[in-house]
Amino acid sequence: MAAQNSVNNFFITNSIFTRFQVSLNHFLRGFIYILLLAATLYAQTTISSSPNNETLIIEDAKDREIFSFGKNVIVKQSAKGVFAFGGDVTIEGAVDGDVATIGGSIIQKENAFIGGDVIIFGGTYRPESKNPLRNAGKETVMYAGYEEELRNLTQNPSQLFSPTFSLAFIAQRLLSVLFWFIVTLTFVTLAPGAVSRAIVRFQLSNLKVIGIGFLIFVITTFGVIASLSFLPNYVSAIVSLMAFILLMLAYVFGRVALQVSIGKLLQKRFLPESKQSETLAILIGVFVWTIFLSIPYFWTFALLILLSSSIGLIFTARTTNNWHKL
Repeated sequence: MAAQNSVNNFFITNSIFTRFQVSLNHFLRGFIYILLLAATLYAQTTISSSPNNETLIIEDAKDREIFSFGKNVIVKQSAKGVFAFGGDVTIEGAVDGDVATIGGSIIQKENAFIGGDVIIFGGTYRPESKNPLRNAGKETVMYAGYEEELRNLTQNPSQLFSPTFSLAFIAQRLLSVLFWFIVTLTFVTLAPGAVSRAIVRFQLSNLKVIGIGFLIFVITTFGVIASLSFLPNYVSAIVSLMAFILLMLAYVFGRVALQVSIGKLLQKRFLPESKQSETLAILIGVFVWTIFLSIPYFWTFALLILLSSSIGLIFTARTTNNWHKL
């Protein structure tokens, strides 16, 4: 009797477990079907791609910001805003916010509407109507240059890290050598003491200078992003411009100091004292750093080191030298 009850309990438990498995399978299968259906409907009603996958077609995305990389964008009905990198933007419906493109053009059809600013770098703004539908007070910012270069960059992003070796590449680097030689010679002539102190600081503790500069660069970057997100537009624009100017000034001064430093070091090691000179050291340093910044893929690391060192040299330029004891 006890054995029969055990058998009955086993079959009852097994039956319940089997029904639970069947119900769970039905539930999961139905849930997956719903997700697929929702994704299909979403793709059909809002965003789709052309057969050649070169154009992004926006049907109805009134509450969405559209970002596109390396593709053209066509807004059929509505979108909240559009940004395209390396592609044209065609507005056939309405865009409530800004429309921007880098390496492309913006085409506004006859009855299309753009509520925000139109921003173009490397392309043109081509409205089909003489009086395009725009909100009053909105601006059009356009720079029609480098369109093909920016388009090619989006098609082959690796060329940013590995530039093509050509006569134009060599000519650019020779002009860079000439430019930085003149800038460095001018700095050394006008402010020899500041350049010398910067070289000494870097030689005393180069890793700390680089670390301090990198930390300040990261803080500045996040500060600019925060200002763009939370401050009024005119305030964030001023903050961003000030940060950019300060970083560029630090970069110029730091690069001058590092070029003189490495030039003097190589000159002292490989040339006899009778042939050493300040001008030759500057030329050697400029040439070496130009080579560093021209090596495929390595140049990104060299640029980061150079920028961090430059910022660190500016922020450690104090009358006392206690900072290197930290």
